Amino acid sequence: MRDFRFGFNVFEVRSREEFAAYCRRAEEAGYDVALVPDHLGAPAPFPTLVAAAEATERLRVGTFVLNTAFWNPHLLAREIATTDRLTGGRLEVGLGAGHMKWEFDAAGLPWRPFGERVEHLERTVEELAGVFGGPGYPEQEPLRSQYGMEVLRPVQRHGFGGHGPPLLVGGTGDRVLRLAARHADIVGLAGAYQVRGQPPGTFTIGTAGQAAERVAFIREHAGDRDPELNLMVQFVVVTDDRRGTAAQVAERLPNLTVEEVLETPYLLIGTVEQMAERLRENRERYGFTYITVQGPFLDAFAPVIAHLR
Repeated sequence: MRDFRFGFNVFEVRSREEFAAYCRRAEEAGYDVALVPDHLGAPAPFPTLVAAAEATERLRVGTFVLNTAFWNPHLLAREIATTDRLTGGRLEVGLGAGHMKWEFDAAGLPWRPFGERVEHLERTVEELAGVFGGPGYPEQEPLRSQYGMEVLRPVQRHGFGGHGPPLLVGGTGDRVLRLAARHADIVGLAGAYQVRGQPPGTFTIGTAGQAAERVAFIREHAGDRDPELNLMVQFVVVTDDRRGTAAQVAERLPNLTVEEVLETPYLLIGTVEQMAERLRENRERYGFTYITVQGPFLDAFAPVIAHLR
C-alpha cells in the first residue's frame, strides 16, 4: 500500500509575494503538491505552477485538471515541456474532458457532446506521448527545430508511455475512467456528479457506495496496471460535533442523508483525529493515497497531515 501524498488546489493569486508565502506555508505544513485547475477567471495554470516551484524547495506542482478541449496538443506539449524544465522535473500533468458549459461559451468554443470531448482527451494523450517520444528520440540523434536547436522535451520519464511527467486523468463517467485506467499514472475522483435534468455544471456529491463502484470500475479496466488513486476532498471542517455539522451539510445537499454525509470520502468532518482515521479507513477501503483539498481548507487540513505523519 502506498504512503499518503497531499495536495491543495490554488484558486487565486493576489500578488507575487503573497503567493510565494502561501506556497511556502503549504510546504512547511507537509503538503506535497500545489495544484492549479483550468477555469476562466482563475490563475493561468502553467505560470502559476512555475511560481509555486520557484518559491519552494521540494513542492511538486500540477494541473488539476486542464480542460483539454481548450488546448491544441502540440501547443500544450510546449507548455508541459517548458514547465517541467523550469520546475526542475516537479510537474504532474492532470487532464480532463471539461464540464463547465459557460466557459466554452465565453471562450467562443463549441460545446461538444461528452463523448466527443472524451475522444479529444484521448487523442491529446496519444499525441502528447508521440511528441515527447517522437521518432528518433531519445536513442537516436535528437530532433531539431528549424533553428537548429534540439526540440524541447520534458525532463521526466514517467507518464505518456515513459516520455513525460506523471499523467493524472480525472473524471467520473465510464468513458473518462476507462481511458484513465488505460493511460494514467494517477486516476482522480472528485466525487462531483452532474445532476440529471439540470444545466451543465450543476453538481452534487457522490456517496460512499458510488466511490466504491467507481474504484472497482477503474481496477477492472486497469488490468495489471496499478495507478495511484487521487481523492478530491471537497469540504473540510474541524469540529467536535461531527453529527451536528453533518446535519447542516445535508441541508445543503438534499441528495445525501446525514449518514451519507458522514460516510462519503469526498467530505471530511470531525476532529483532527477523526479525520485522520477516516483517511486511513478510506485508504484501506478504496485505495485512496493521494489526497487533495480545496485551497480554502489548506490551513484547516494541515493538522491532519501532521497527525498522519
